[in-house]
Amino acid sequence: MTQALFSHLHFSPSTWGLIFTVSAGTLLWLLSLRLRDASIVDIFWGPGVAGVVDIAAWLGHASGPRTAAVLVLVNLWALRLAAHIWTRHSGEDHRYAAMRTKFGPNWWWISLVQVFLLQAVLIWFVPAPLVAAVLFSWKAMGWLDTGGIAVAALAIVFEAIADLQLASFRADPTNKGKVMDRGLWGWSRHPNYFGEAALWWGFFAIGFGASHMLWLILSPLLITFLLLQVSGISLMEEKIDERRPGYADYKRRVSAFVPWPPAKN
Repeated sequence: MTQALFSHLHFSPSTWGLIFTVSAGTLLWLLSLRLRDASIVDIFWGPGVAGVVDIAAWLGHASGPRTAAVLVLVNLWALRLAAHIWTRHSGEDHRYAAMRTKFGPNWWWISLVQVFLLQAVLIWFVPAPLVAAVLFSWKAMGWLDTGGIAVAALAIVFEAIADLQLASFRADPTNKGKVMDRGLWGWSRHPNYFGEAALWWGFFAIGFGASHMLWLILSPLLITFLLLQVSGISLMEEKIDERRPGYADYKRRVSAFVPWPPAKN
């Protein structure tokens, strides 16, 4: 009955996805004003992306092995990422706290546009390859689907291992102030970001294999750009040499992004 009601409103599954992200983003913004914590938006990133894909599959009456694989992968990724961010959450992230200080009394409405609605649009746009995959679920699967599913699955495992290794390192009080250069972190300074980028290239392969729409490549390109230049490596490593002794040597020895054998001392 609910599905029929949505269908009779004559909106496309993609439009309903945008309505979902903007509505959720607005509600989270209202909650953030009460909590004085804009970083709760980060917890919603994974579930929001998965929700857009789930809505498209539901309203598009998608079925078959491609849809099953997409829904399992995106929801597994979303749940793990949300749980990871939630367990690390202990008050407003320093990035949002700095913005709150910068904009002062205007932050209440600037945060709506610059944080919550902007992320709502990104959450709607980024899973475009997966939305295409489920809406073209009637097409036969090919080698791009198989390769994309394999890359995405391995990327989820890779990212999860990197996060677990870092969490274990930080949990040991004897490592306070030290640089994590073990396991995957000995081959890449940001293996979790590499795993995230690889995930979206895998998702693109699935979506392109189903739809043959080349513009879907904008999704993994955007994610990779954000991780390299905006909210990822560039931001994380800003002035880190001053805060953490030994990081300059770590940067000299270890690849920033793509895993690679470390340079010898």
